[in-house]
Amino acid sequence: MDKYVIGLDYGTDSIRAVVVNARTGETVATSVKYYPRWAEGKYCLPSVNRYRQHPLDYIEVLEASVKEALSLAPAGTASRVAGIAFDTTGSTPVFTDETGTPLAFLPGFEDNPNAMFVLWKDHTAIAEAAEINKLCSSWSIDYSAYVGGIYSSEWFWAKALHILREDRAVREKAYSIVEHCEWMPALLTGVKKSSDIVRSRCAQGHKAMWHPRWGGLPGEDFLVALDPLLAGFRSRLFEDTHTADKPVGTLTPEWAGRLGLGTGVVVAGGAFDCHMGAVGAGITPNTFVRVIGTSTCDIMVAPYEEIGSSLIRGICGQVDGSVIPGMIGLEAGQSGFGDVYAWFRQVLEFPLRQLLPEGEQVNELSEKIIPALTAEAEKIPVGESTLIATDWMNGRRTPDANQLLKGAIAGITLGTSAPHIFRALVEATAYGSRAIVERFRNEGVRIDNVIGIGGIALKSPFVMQTLSDVLNMPIDVCRTDQACALGAAMFAATAAGIYTKVEEAQQAMTSGFAMTYHPRKEMAEAYDKAYQRYLELGRYCEDSI
Repeated sequence: MDKYVIGLDYGTDSIRAVVVNARTGETVATSVKYYPRWAEGKYCLPSVNRYRQHPLDYIEVLEASVKEALSLAPAGTASRVAGIAFDTTGSTPVFTDETGTPLAFLPGFEDNPNAMFVLWKDHTAIAEAAEINKLCSSWSIDYSAYVGGIYSSEWFWAKALHILREDRAVREKAYSIVEHCEWMPALLTGVKKSSDIVRSRCAQGHKAMWHPRWGGLPGEDFLVALDPLLAGFRSRLFEDTHTADKPVGTLTPEWAGRLGLGTGVVVAGGAFDCHMGAVGAGITPNTFVRVIGTSTCDIMVAPYEEIGSSLIRGICGQVDGSVIPGMIGLEAGQSGFGDVYAWFRQVLEFPLRQLLPEGEQVNELSEKIIPALTAEAEKIPVGESTLIATDWMNGRRTPDANQLLKGAIAGITLGTSAPHIFRALVEATAYGSRAIVERFRNEGVRIDNVIGIGGIALKSPFVMQTLSDVLNMPIDVCRTDQACALGAAMFAATAAGIYTKVEEAQQAMTSGFAMTYHPRKEMAEAYDKAYQRYLELGRYCEDSI
């Protein structure tokens, strides 16, 4: 009898739930649900890069998506579900009380953004990140060594310190901190103490500077030197971390009832979306997997003997077991990709929103903007435009994290049109991708092939062909549009004992590729020259800060 597993992918805007046949990899049902409070813009302040999400959003979409997916699956599927696993954005931490409950659930904190999950794209902690980097550079141990040598405002300690400084009420109530990908398994398995939460190797290794070399998290003396407000948190957090292929527990009777599943369903450990997405895409050594969405996350795995003692500069991290247990996981990425295109669409929407009555007509016209821009931008010869742009509208993640950087567009003339600008933005996101590839290669990491996953990879031939031309490499596009959720399903199948290791689940459950983009020789040569202009503009922008 076939067994089924559920993979849950918590993205920036929504959750994707897939019900997968663990033997064949067939996705028998899918459900997508959007976070209701987030969709209304609650608790966020984009003008200062504050992005917060209420834990109720996570719980409500969990119930709705799992129930809907099971209702769409063949009759009897729910009784044959063996495992469930989560991936989430990250670093997306929240302060908790001693029971591991997010503070937003406590009286008086229900509408306090600082008591909620701090989304990955929140950049309110730029000053704190700078302080961490300064202290790391002078401390006896460089705790940033395995996160590329530069700590980011998007990560665990910077966000925690910023909120402790900003909010006295949270500071007085906070007992511990948990990542979103750790809280979901704890919630479903009935954890009642923060100290009992199973901690994610992926999350803590890449974002909290956890490493066995110095005994886990950065030392108490380092944290207190950074700011006395961090005193005591280290001892109330954890000592060890675990890979996501291991079971955390089983569903409590309450959650089994709420989801329509049995209490024997195994809950796997959590990890970040891009890492499980890379597994879902079929990652192997020397494969560069691009999870392309609002931002990008680039993932690789490498055998121990290939990395050795090397430290790769300017990436987001190198962590043992963060992607596939038994190999070093490497993470890089761009802070803005699809968000760059969405920003330009919003600029062009302005007269529609101002001059037309609000309603369906405006929304319908808005949805046509990017397709119309794409159709015209494709017609523009590479050498015709004078424009060059950077992709740093949301700062730069890699290479060399710098969230103070801003985007730029240069070379505008009176003949510049909206399609010219759009094409320049698409090219800029491709140039940013090339900068990451070149950093890996310059650091001695071999890249043999590229895999693209996500909505943009499947739905935008213009973007993907441009990316292939700029990288001068073929790009395989993963067939499924839910690679992250599929990867989570693979971890669920492994944790449930259906497979003994993640690689076996990959081989059995892979979706394969929908298409391959090949670089065009003449375009690759033209983009090679244009890329040098991108680097020049980037240097100017950095020097101007």
